[in-house]
Amino acid sequence: MSQDSQHGRWTISSSDDDDEAIPLSGTTTSGPHRPALSSHGSHPSASPPSPKVEPVTAAVEVKPEPANAPASSLVVGSEARQSAATNQLNPVKCETSPSLAGKRKKEASDGSGWALSDSDDDDGDVKGKGLVKRGPPSPKTKKPKEETERPPSPHGRLYYIDEPEDFFESSVPCLNDTYRFYLNKVTGLDRKYNSGALHIRDILSPLFGTMKESVQFNYCFDLAWMVKQYPPEFRDRPVLIVHGDKREAKARLLKQAQPFPHIRFCQAKLDIAFGTHHTKMMLLWYEEGFRVIILTSNLIRADWYQKTQGMWMSPVFPRLPEGSDSSAGESPTFFKRDLLEYLASYRTPELEDWIRRIKGHDLSEARVYLVGSTPGRYVGSDMERWGHLRLRKLLYDHADPVPGEERWPVIGQFSSIGSMGVDKTKWLTGEFQRTVTTLGKSSLRPEPPMHLVYPSVEDVRTSLEGYPAGGSLPYSIQTAQKQLWLHSFFHRWKATATGRSHAMPHIKTYMRASPDFTQLAWFLVTSANLSKAAWGALEKSKTQVMVRSYELGVLYVPAAFNMKTFPVHKSQFPVSSSAGFPVPFDLPPTCYSPKDQPWIWNIPYSQPPDTHGNIWVPS
Repeated sequence: MSQDSQHGRWTISSSDDDDEAIPLSGTTTSGPHRPALSSHGSHPSASPPSPKVEPVTAAVEVKPEPANAPASSLVVGSEARQSAATNQLNPVKCETSPSLAGKRKKEASDGSGWALSDSDDDDGDVKGKGLVKRGPPSPKTKKPKEETERPPSPHGRLYYIDEPEDFFESSVPCLNDTYRFYLNKVTGLDRKYNSGALHIRDILSPLFGTMKESVQFNYCFDLAWMVKQYPPEFRDRPVLIVHGDKREAKARLLKQAQPFPHIRFCQAKLDIAFGTHHTKMMLLWYEEGFRVIILTSNLIRADWYQKTQGMWMSPVFPRLPEGSDSSAGESPTFFKRDLLEYLASYRTPELEDWIRRIKGHDLSEARVYLVGSTPGRYVGSDMERWGHLRLRKLLYDHADPVPGEERWPVIGQFSSIGSMGVDKTKWLTGEFQRTVTTLGKSSLRPEPPMHLVYPSVEDVRTSLEGYPAGGSLPYSIQTAQKQLWLHSFFHRWKATATGRSHAMPHIKTYMRASPDFTQLAWFLVTSANLSKAAWGALEKSKTQVMVRSYELGVLYVPAAFNMKTFPVHKSQFPVSSSAGFPVPFDLPPTCYSPKDQPWIWNIPYSQPPDTHGNIWVPS
């Protein structure tokens, strides 16, 4: 069957399953297609050549990973992690299709040959063919496998290059201490665009505190890589991993940790089908105090290499004096109370020590509001505790109305899209729009423009990673063909002010901008994509809200910074003392042209090839 729209023609086979019964969260997809690459390219360069590209003519069927698979086998992890690098053991889960396990078919010296198999989690019987990269024939004599050998990226082993030492900070960097919102460093950018940005090695370095213990909340982990990001002097300090893995995926994660006795685990309860533990947060306990980092990156190298990510990093919160009252150390935004409530929602003993520690610290310097999601069905006043109704409550209580607010557009920017119904009123311009258009106690319920920023095919094709970047943008054809109405909202990913137009976004941000895009009424950075699973959906005549996934973000409201609105910072790099807010992409957003298509991850793209000479072929 085929589907036409002003944004292109898509074709899928008639055997494609209907996914209506599989609610597509911001982090999961289903369906039989798995993307593949055909490449005649090699190592990326500033000006890659345009080699002849031939389509993949056959697919390789991939069997599920056996329990005794060799350590060098490639399992594609979170967010269609074709490009995830692992060490001895497999990264776990697939943010585009949870727990997708793959096996490398050959061990060529150039690292070509990689595959993605069917899902082993509980979101449907997904029987995908293989994800294959074609390269030169393997030599007859196979290269001996090394236990510590890292599997290839989609581009081969040479794709990831070691950053120069000056890529990482040797002294405390110049940071924007007003908003404490930072982008990640991106390999391959002009150095000025990484000034004031942070790599995970910077965050965990002794420059920010003397580490005693830490907690890593996340969705996808490469534990060997993660451990190497800690400086040598902190590398054996206790780490608690908070995850949502089950069954085989959990077993793989535990196996990853076998060489690291200092790592312990906490499994998040996921009692509602198709939910995920998508929260990304670090709790860092120092000799000097305690720090919280809420971010958008998985704990795998691909997420910290050539993607646009964001984070809020708290100041170091000092200890309270002995005998302080239990309510001491609260911020004007009630950040401490809300963080403790979020941690308590896990209902797990592994976090009890951390809850006690946080109670003993002064978090009064926090100036952001916490916006979390936890799985459950909520009624009455509990409906406003989580998800988009939590955001609505905060905007009602703490945001201020602005003159002419009906003309202030809402902007949403994300890396994954769920199923939202047969027309826009079912969720997007219904309950969700009512949330994001709330400004204080104004009775006005406007319907301002809504701009949704999501990369086009051309954005992905010309990106630093090329088509493999699309593995982290899991908008499926099965979902897209049911909501063609959505595509009229789409805008290109352009980020010239931050130098990141070619670093595809894994960051998720939402905001309300003035008609001339010079002011913001509020700003949110979060793990939550555009999906009902992440944000929640009303049920039972709007008397109940159901949330499937764990998510976490921080909301910036001008009043908490003694401002009426946030001015937009137009020139962010290098970092300056400007009072403007550092929006990570260009404003105003650029609307799709009639020729633009939203990136759909499970249909082929063969002409033209990407920046590395690859084509993208679902098998």
